[in-house]
Amino acid sequence: MNIRHRLIVMNFLEFFIWGSWLISLGGYMFSVLNASGTQIGATYGTMGIASLFMPALLGIVADRWVNAERVLGACHLIGAFLLFWASRVQDPGMMYWVMFFNALVFMPTIALNNTVSYIVLENKGFNIVKDFPPIRVWGTVGFICAMWLVDLFNWTQTPIQFLVSGAASIVLSLYCFTMPACKPAGVSKTASWLTTLGLDALVLFRKKQMAIFFVFSMLLGAALQITNAFGKPFLDDFGSNDAFKGTFAVEHPNILISISQISETLFILSIPFFLRRFGIKRVMLLSIIAWFFRFALFGIGDPGSGLIFLVLSMIIYGMAFDFFNISGSLYVEKEADIKIRASAQGLFMLMTNGLGAFFGGWLSGWVVDYFTIDGIKDWTNIWFTFAAYALVLGIVFQFAFKYKHKAESIGQGIANNE
Repeated sequence: MNIRHRLIVMNFLEFFIWGSWLISLGGYMFSVLNASGTQIGATYGTMGIASLFMPALLGIVADRWVNAERVLGACHLIGAFLLFWASRVQDPGMMYWVMFFNALVFMPTIALNNTVSYIVLENKGFNIVKDFPPIRVWGTVGFICAMWLVDLFNWTQTPIQFLVSGAASIVLSLYCFTMPACKPAGVSKTASWLTTLGLDALVLFRKKQMAIFFVFSMLLGAALQITNAFGKPFLDDFGSNDAFKGTFAVEHPNILISISQISETLFILSIPFFLRRFGIKRVMLLSIIAWFFRFALFGIGDPGSGLIFLVLSMIIYGMAFDFFNISGSLYVEKEADIKIRASAQGLFMLMTNGLGAFFGGWLSGWVVDYFTIDGIKDWTNIWFTFAAYALVLGIVFQFAFKYKHKAESIGQGIANNE
């Protein structure tokens, strides 16, 4: 097996592990563990807490002392144990702690997976920019396959989803130990603590527009966590209505939701065109508008005659996610000084997957509980509240983020701050 195929397998398994439970955990906690919206939101928020410090901490370990592929393998081995433990948990409070510790070892693997891929490709003489994206897309394929697997076998409401994820974690752990060595590069003894911890990019907050951009990155990161946590519980609740029993959305919610990930892979291809034509501000506005429709369409959709609205919500997710995450990353890449680009990307991830995910998990859980009366959730008002949140973000962003796009500047720099 050549190295590209080996990296494809590694990326496939990396996101297969996540896709086995990420979308279905909320519904499982609602239906099986009788958890509240706040408890579910807090459990999903553990990924945000872990993203605040664990990727940087284990990144230092991989940079200075231990081969990156070994750190990656060790994380997945510990994660497997925790996922097997999760399959036996019956209390939502205990589930929070088990998934918290799982997040501590899993969230760093996303960055470590990229690090191993980059080092291996570079050492083998490949062009990272050209050769990594076709490899990374198999991670999304792995995520989709995992969602379909647990759905088609009706495991979304059972602890088997954690066993599937745990088994894949063991396989990937052993597989990582067989990858080519990714030796530590080391850090200069004279490097500052900011450099060592990857916090050089904090200097970007001195620029008003970059500070505004990072704040909105956090707020949009919260939007992503909302549908991760409550998309499937929303669809599951239709099963209690006789009018919707047996419908596709109720019987196969994971497959319906997977349209979102399929859409994501397609919208990635359109980003270069939109950035060249409209610039980062309008692309980000399109993302915010897409989040508004993502939530609003959920609010008016149902598995019956309203199925088309649910499908449209899944399709528009690709624009909402990619135009924010991928385009935002490109904006940071162009705006940051070359000496701190890696740190700047770490800061972007911290704001979106760290603080954004944490606050999104907690606040969305509170909204769900607020609109829950006698155990019945008013999903229409819940989704319309989230849609209003996105709408307000869009209006404020339009006036707060000063930006003037010049089409000819694409390739040299995608933004010109006023």
